[in-house]
Amino acid sequence: MVVNLKAKKRLAARVAGVGIHRIKFDTDHLDDVADAITRQNIRSLITANTIKIKPIVGTSKGRAHQKKSQKNKRGTTQGSKQGRKGARVGKKEVYVAKIRALRRLLKIAKDRKDLTNPEFWALYKKVGGNTVRNKAHLRMLMGEIKEKRQD
Repeated sequence: MVVNLKAKKRLAARVAGVGIHRIKFDTDHLDDVADAITRQNIRSLITANTIKIKPIVGTSKGRAHQKKSQKNKRGTTQGSKQGRKGARVGKKEVYVAKIRALRRLLKIAKDRKDLTNPEFWALYKKVGGNTVRNKAHLRMLMGEIKEKRQD
């Protein structure tokens, strides 16, 4: 007689802390599994290997690793590159890196008390509005602000 062990499987999954599909019962000891009604019984069956827990089946990274190693072998020196600069590093990535660097510089200057709060925000807005070209330009603007303050 075949017994429906769906509830036992659910209980075993709950006790083991895994998904239902990872629980496997030993076909020779199904009557033991059917008799198990408490969590303690289920735990003892897991230790006795009557209830087995299948390992996690993940996605193999073998092909990805192979592709990466091939890519690393290829020359990335001047002359070997194909496609325009924007095809290798996107405009947005370049912009985000630039803005983060400028904002970091501003924050450091503010923490050092080189800039007052209103001056900081004036420059911060210029950075956000893409008025500031690069770090050197930002340092120049900060220098101009210092000069104005001293006058």
